[in-house]
Amino acid sequence: MRVRVLLGPMDEERFDVIDDLGIRFVASPVSRGDREAETLLLLSPWPESLYAYAPTWPALVADHPVIAVDLPGFGRSEARAELMSPHVMGEFITHLVDHFGLEQPHAVGPDVGTAALLFAAAAQPDLFRSVVVGAGAATHPMAIEGELRTLVEDDIGQPDGRAVVASFVGDDLPGAVRDDYAASYSGDRFAGSLAYLRSYPADLATLDPLLGSIRTPVQIIAGRDDPYGLARDAEVLNEKLPASRLDVLDCGHAPWEEQPGNFAAIVSDWVDGSYLGVR
Repeated sequence: MRVRVLLGPMDEERFDVIDDLGIRFVASPVSRGDREAETLLLLSPWPESLYAYAPTWPALVADHPVIAVDLPGFGRSEARAELMSPHVMGEFITHLVDHFGLEQPHAVGPDVGTAALLFAAAAQPDLFRSVVVGAGAATHPMAIEGELRTLVEDDIGQPDGRAVVASFVGDDLPGAVRDDYAASYSGDRFAGSLAYLRSYPADLATLDPLLGSIRTPVQIIAGRDDPYGLARDAEVLNEKLPASRLDVLDCGHAPWEEQPGNFAAIVSDWVDGSYLGVR
């Protein structure tokens, strides 16, 4: 188990072996007062890493134990080709919950975590207390736009992961955070992560008939000006789920970084009891 100190307000990162893969995570200290509090399980977005939650970390850990994780093939966690689809990743997430001994956590998985968490919730209705998703394709037929559509549908060979990361994430992020994102998708790692996105058309067709059966409460957070067409995806997803709430923020693709205060406030309000109102 390797350990080093994370940047900013987050705690120490660690690597645990889960299903024979080195998985990077960071866990907040558990104080006596929050031992009975409901845990938040955060799954990092793409093409970022668990550092994406640095702006929201202080607010989220104030009242709850929090574990942030880089899923296999994302961030700095090790990869395995057969895991690179939302359907199969949903199965891995169930192993993740078991590994950390979590009892019905609230799972927060925007972007690439969205469809994976919905698959997991459909397969195991009692796995999560609630789910927070958004900014990730989750409906069929898939309707995405811009550069994201190109990456999913076109054969673009071996793209420069560092260049694509730079085009996706904001310019105002701390340099060390951008460096972590770039390192996370350097070499062949970016091409490997694209396999996950390119599995969307088939996997979302499989997910679509399951959405109406998901009884886990789902909070959807979307950016009104998401350049990849995912605000509309969020609206359709909200219509198809039987127990969901949609909040739309005045931002682009990444509310967790563009409006961290509002993002954290929605998540905190949700897990503090609002989720009970959508059952």
